[in-house]
Amino acid sequence: MKIRILAIGKIKEKYLKDAIAEYDKRLKNQLKLEILEGAEEDAPDGLSSGDIERILKKEGKFFLSKIKDDDYNIALDLHGELLTSPQIAKVIEEKAMMQGKNINFLIGGSLGLSGEVKEKCQLKICFGKATFPHQLIRVFLVEQIYRSIKIIKNEPYHK
Repeated sequence: MKIRILAIGKIKEKYLKDAIAEYDKRLKNQLKLEILEGAEEDAPDGLSSGDIERILKKEGKFFLSKIKDDDYNIALDLHGELLTSPQIAKVIEEKAMMQGKNINFLIGGSLGLSGEVKEKCQLKICFGKATFPHQLIRVFLVEQIYRSIKIIKNEPYHK
């Protein structure tokens, strides 16, 4: 099974890098996890709707260049479904049966994802109605992927 995280922006904070590296290490024998980072555009406050659309389109090119037609794409989006950990595990387990296909989780920059990118996603999920930095969401996501593998294998993990 191959899971890819496609994300806008680089993680600069060592503590976030360390957390991601720890879960990546735990997953090594379970699945292939690949994290690809696209360039983040400068998005100062007070942007016009046209500027926002231009930035989203430019960042969106990264996602569109990385996903294939037969990939299963999951957008992390504030307007997505609130899924429990077992529900996320079920999605991963079901999609893992698609031989040779990627499961892609897409994390946009501070402005989110373009409509064109969201249209390529078969599922949109949300980790809550609060706003979190997109760098921190990456840590949440890697933890949920790890938790999903434990659930799928019926192995114990924190409740």
